[in-house]
Amino acid sequence: MNQFQNQNTQPIVKMKIFNNWDIIAKGWYIACPSKEIPKGQAKSLNLCGQQIVIFRGEDGNIRALDAYCPHLGTDLGIGRVDGNFIRCFFHHWAFDGEGNCQDIPCQSTIPDKAKLQSYATDEKYDFIWVYPDKEAPNKVVEFDELKDKPLVTIHDKAFERSCHHHICMMNGIDAQHLQTVHKLNIKMDLSLQQNESGTIVDFTLSGEFPQTTTRERIGQKILGEHYEYTMRYADGCIGLLTIMKKVRIVPPLHMIYAYTPLETGRTRIQPIYVAKERKGIFGWVITRMLLLLTKLAYYFLRGEDGMIYDNIRYNPQAIINIDMPLVKYMQYVNQLEASVWSKNKFLLAKEDLFNEPQSTQRKV
Repeated sequence: MNQFQNQNTQPIVKMKIFNNWDIIAKGWYIACPSKEIPKGQAKSLNLCGQQIVIFRGEDGNIRALDAYCPHLGTDLGIGRVDGNFIRCFFHHWAFDGEGNCQDIPCQSTIPDKAKLQSYATDEKYDFIWVYPDKEAPNKVVEFDELKDKPLVTIHDKAFERSCHHHICMMNGIDAQHLQTVHKLNIKMDLSLQQNESGTIVDFTLSGEFPQTTTRERIGQKILGEHYEYTMRYADGCIGLLTIMKKVRIVPPLHMIYAYTPLETGRTRIQPIYVAKERKGIFGWVITRMLLLLTKLAYYFLRGEDGMIYDNIRYNPQAIINIDMPLVKYMQYVNQLEASVWSKNKFLLAKEDLFNEPQSTQRKV
């Protein structure tokens, strides 16, 4: 929606990171499914507005670099993987996973500036993830109850919303809309826990099933009187939702929402459904049934929420008590760290690239 409308009556306050399109916070962002990059293959793609080349070396490990060769700017994605290096198609310069040039066919000395920004990578939930720094403090976030357990994951087709991903992410902790949008009249109590680094925050909402509507009475009879779910947010770009906690019949169901801001002012959302792998044929059936239930629960809410987040110009002017989880979330996002992918964060040094002193050459 147009952010410049109604500035006299509803001026928008630009926050440090929250809902700020100019800032990309440090965190894990999905690049592509793992199966798209077999051994010895490379792919260039746009991630959070940056052109990144991803390649899988001979050792099977994924590496990620800025895509454009520092020599004359050719996209390395059209080059080839050579062992654990990637070679530029244009002049065959070879770069390792740290972004250092290791070979120039026409000479033995290598300019110090023949290097690229490298990025940490992780493979989890059948996807390749990229962190906008050469090292990441942690791997891609996990569910506590599924940590170190064999998992089965399935994922839906990614879709887009017409708002910032920070806005989309707050949906899971907006208790008021459960009643107004989804007709679930559940009074929820909130508890909040944040990790030491401040990058992960857990919201737990719990309450008793009311019995004022047919839907509520059916839910109470099947699931029991108590209902609880948790939403874990990591780096302001991944949401881990666990539903059906402490209810009868069904074990907890787990789904992930991975968010990627797009240059078009839209957000790509990748839903992922996760379950613990169970042994034997019966276990296989149970696991797939739980994944199907997780997917159905997601689709039950998706359409109604989409009407909201495709038609919103988020600018809170009248916060009330029930909105405190949203306030806590905004505070959490604003203390995250901006990455090198953020706009206007760094000034380029003005140097004469064509008159580099001989002392800046290194020999290999």
